[in-house]
Amino acid sequence: MSRRKTERLLNLVVCLLATRRYLTAEQIRRAVPGYPDSGDAFKRMFERDKEELRELGVPLEVGSEDGGEAGYRIPPQDYELPEIHLTPDETAVLGLAARVWQQASLAEAASGALLKLRAAGIDTSETDSLGIEPRVDTDEPAFPALWEAVKGAYPVAFDYQGIGRTAAARRHVEPWGVVSRRGRWYVVGFDTDRQGTRVFRLSRITGEVVPDGPAGSVTVPDGVDIRKIAFERSEAPAEPRTATVRLRAGAAQGLRRWAAEVHRTGGEWDEATLTFGEAERFAPHLARFGADVVVLDPPDLRDAVIQQLKSVLAGHER
Repeated sequence: MSRRKTERLLNLVVCLLATRRYLTAEQIRRAVPGYPDSGDAFKRMFERDKEELRELGVPLEVGSEDGGEAGYRIPPQDYELPEIHLTPDETAVLGLAARVWQQASLAEAASGALLKLRAAGIDTSETDSLGIEPRVDTDEPAFPALWEAVKGAYPVAFDYQGIGRTAAARRHVEPWGVVSRRGRWYVVGFDTDRQGTRVFRLSRITGEVVPDGPAGSVTVPDGVDIRKIAFERSEAPAEPRTATVRLRAGAAQGLRRWAAEVHRTGGEWDEATLTFGEAERFAPHLARFGADVVVLDPPDLRDAVIQQLKSVLAGHER
């Protein structure tokens, strides 16, 4: 199912759950994003969506207000799950899935549907119980494969370029969970090569994440707090490092004041020594000076500055 269709069906379900009265097809067309303006095209798409929801087990109720035009709604009491009892392992899996759901981009679309209903004058019930709230989204290429590995409990292998490394190294990991911290995503697990618990930032994974063992072979140790491990290690201060950069003569005064030393050459460029902690955090500061700064060393800082400049250029072109 495409993302566009998934968002449309989710918006439709939210609309029909939140309303206290039957919504006509025209009201649904105006309130739910993703439907075409053309009447015939809308009718065909809406009929397919209704069948899709019924096949998924969503209880659509058809009725009318005071004998008027037929409309639709989803009775909350029929949609809600009955009381269920879960094992501790099942509860843990659902808790992890719920955190990812709260961070999904679909949550924002669903909230937007409720706002459009209210703007159209349609009364809605309390939405807190729906659990819909915009949270952090991710576009990390490694996220889908790692999330599938966590759900399937199987090891993975990937190339990882750590801080200060000039090249990526192959890592073999038993993933325990994927978490977000201040806009960055991390995978926590057991590094089988180093025989210890490790935290990997997804943005430093290069290339494809591939399965490296059978499903069900990874077990999360009892008592392990994945989020605590990720937060403690991601917040640990980076070791001070030294960078060598060229500064255009007469320019980049802010960096000159920051520099441990500056060698004036009398030519177009001076050479400066700077101290920094983490390349990805320091790169934006250097990129602000544009063509007045050239990073000579270390390579990962140079690559981070280049990537920062490319991102700015791409945003300007858009």
